[in-house]
Amino acid sequence: EEEEAAERVLVSEKSWRPCPKSRRRLRGCLEFVQRQLFRVGEDWYFLFALGVLMAMISFMMDLIVYRLYEAHRWLYHEVGDYLVLKYLSWTMYPVALTAFSTGFSQSITPHSGGSGIPELKTILTGVMLEDYLAIKNFGAKVVGLTCTLASGSTVFLGKVGPFVHLSAMAAAYLGKMRTTVTKAYEDKFKQNEMLVAAQAVGVATVFGAPISGESAAAAASRRRRASRRRQRAFSGPGVLFSIEVMSSHFAVRDYWRGFFAATCGAFMFRLLAVFNSEQETIIALFRTNLKIDFPFDLPETFFFIALGVICGVISCAYLFCQRWLLGYVKENKFTAKLLATDKPVYTVLVVLLLASITFPPSLGQFMASRVSAGLGFLGGVLSSVGLTRWGGRPPQLSMKEYLVSLFDNRTWGELARNASPAALGQPQHLWQEWCHPSVPFFGTLVFFLLMKFWMLILATTLPLPAGYFMPVFVYGAAVGRLVGETVAALFPGGINAEGGIRPVVPGGYALAGRRA
Repeated sequence: EEEEAAERVLVSEKSWRPCPKSRRRLRGCLEFVQRQLFRVGEDWYFLFALGVLMAMISFMMDLIVYRLYEAHRWLYHEVGDYLVLKYLSWTMYPVALTAFSTGFSQSITPHSGGSGIPELKTILTGVMLEDYLAIKNFGAKVVGLTCTLASGSTVFLGKVGPFVHLSAMAAAYLGKMRTTVTKAYEDKFKQNEMLVAAQAVGVATVFGAPISGESAAAAASRRRRASRRRQRAFSGPGVLFSIEVMSSHFAVRDYWRGFFAATCGAFMFRLLAVFNSEQETIIALFRTNLKIDFPFDLPETFFFIALGVICGVISCAYLFCQRWLLGYVKENKFTAKLLATDKPVYTVLVVLLLASITFPPSLGQFMASRVSAGLGFLGGVLSSVGLTRWGGRPPQLSMKEYLVSLFDNRTWGELARNASPAALGQPQHLWQEWCHPSVPFFGTLVFFLLMKFWMLILATTLPLPAGYFMPVFVYGAAVGRLVGETVAALFPGGINAEGGIRPVVPGGYALAGRRA
């Protein structure tokens, strides 16, 4: 018996493990560290991981989109001066990207189309939808959204809505990891808390702003500048989005969770831009220069009220037309059959129409599209009237460039009288993209609003991952810019307020229009 016992000890599994005392001490230290760290709650670590993860995904997505957009620039430049080739390079590139986005995402899961926010709101009300938070949906939406954004502002779609859905899917996956690590039962309330925080993270990692208003970087810049002007940050709502849009009720404890996760994500998102040498320091994503004296003058209140009424009327008309078009697309036999069996074909037809309209030598030149040099006879005519644009770069403003040009605090009417064609293409001269030799900028703004109204409604019927918040922001900024330039034209010397003449700042109207 003693020999058998000795043999069992020799072949025991524990006897083959080296350094048993060291392993016990190390295990004890790790358990002690785990107990100390989890005293504040393990949720905070997963919220931190959620913010950092989504910031990295957002940054990598923007980087890939930029590279694809640069490829479009290269292609548009390399085709030469042939108008037909330029048309094909202008239209076929976004058509190919959006067709691949639709086919790839729909082949993996049909739930990857659209923004995903309505379904997420439904899940938060207690209705469980299958596969909407699945990991395969996450991969399909990342690839599809990247291709959609790379098609440029031709399709005029954004990133915010789908990224909120992506953040929710990442939060659901991290929630499952949390239950595995902590060996706790899966709690539905815990999952909803993670989803609520994920909404704030999704917006914060797109705009780089955890809450709303002036960012810390803009405030630091304001303190450094001893002048009568300050730098404000246009920032999208992070925590406020999750409060106002996503939930009918909001627990107080979720404020701190959403704020913490959104702050981690926003800080990491802006920090990656510094590491990539895109910026020298952490600054706001969109910046404006507005006066510090007063946010607005009292006589201008009437014009801001009128701007709010105009935006409200346009919003009602937009929703009415969109509801009608969605119903028509579903009832029409041809479009209904395409959406049921051949979704990529429907996407190709719609995007081809949108890209043809925005082609610069056609109607695109009246919608802030740069007309490239080297368009044969047409390019020579445009160059002769001082409309030579950015060499061979694709002639259309991006979403960010749209906002930068519309938020310009200078009055376009005054700048147009002293414009220099040689300065075209520089960021501070993006306002000149709205000027046309035969049409004043008032006409291009009105035409832009009329065309983008129905083009955005048509783009919302596409069965691909896409967001609709950013295009609406750009549209509202254009409405505000039009109102601001009109007020500036009516009062060229400024408005008499507070005992002095104060100039009208159209960029402030654009910012208010974007908010409205």
